[in-house]
Amino acid sequence: MRIEQTAPTVKNPPEQFRGDVWLDPIAVPHEADQRMTVALVRFAPGARTAWHCHARGQYLRVTQGVAWFGQRDGTVFEVHAGQTIYTPPGEDHWHAAPPDCFMEHLAMLESGDDPADTTVWKEHLTDDDYHGPVHMM
Repeated sequence: MRIEQTAPTVKNPPEQFRGDVWLDPIAVPHEADQRMTVALVRFAPGARTAWHCHARGQYLRVTQGVAWFGQRDGTVFEVHAGQTIYTPPGEDHWHAAPPDCFMEHLAMLESGDDPADTTVWKEHLTDDDYHGPVHMM
């Protein structure tokens, strides 16, 4: 057993994010057979990811504020603190804070068989995607 060292907060890159988004690693694999990664991610108002998907899916637990999660069919879900959303393997999606509040979530995922395929980043979403009709969960 050991207490993990605290990793520094990092600002996520503009190639994959629009606006200010910070990440705090919580758990990363230490052994070859481990796959789990957990991070606390904070979004400033209006900040968002680019389109992306995960080889083994992803769980996102909103811990503060309100989150928007979008799908390729144009559906945007509004998720509140205390709620969890799941995206299955290979499903294109994005996450964001609405324009008027901060959002924080825990991101939980497993590494792909090839770690380079764990998250596949795609194009930035359009403003129309971001401002699409929002559905409450």
